[in-house]
Amino acid sequence: MSDLHRDIKMLIIDALGLEDISADDIGDDQTLFGEGLGLDSVDALELGLAIQKKYGIKIDADAKDTRNHFSNVTSLAAFVTAKQAA
Repeated sequence: MSDLHRDIKMLIIDALGLEDISADDIGDDQTLFGEGLGLDSVDALELGLAIQKKYGIKIDADAKDTRNHFSNVTSLAAFVTAKQAA
């Protein structure tokens, strides 16, 4: 597991208060919302704010592809990497 993947998993756990799970419990390609990890729209807002703060990036909530970036840890890590490189 890459450092960024682990950092994002820890951020998800910390930002959303998921005390009953560890980073190892979250699969890189596991769906974060709905039937996967079970996050909801309020969790999405909190996670988005936490990511913006930690990585110093801007997330456009109205962008069509934002939802896709938040589908799993792998896509979120790719999004963070791309935003930091821009």
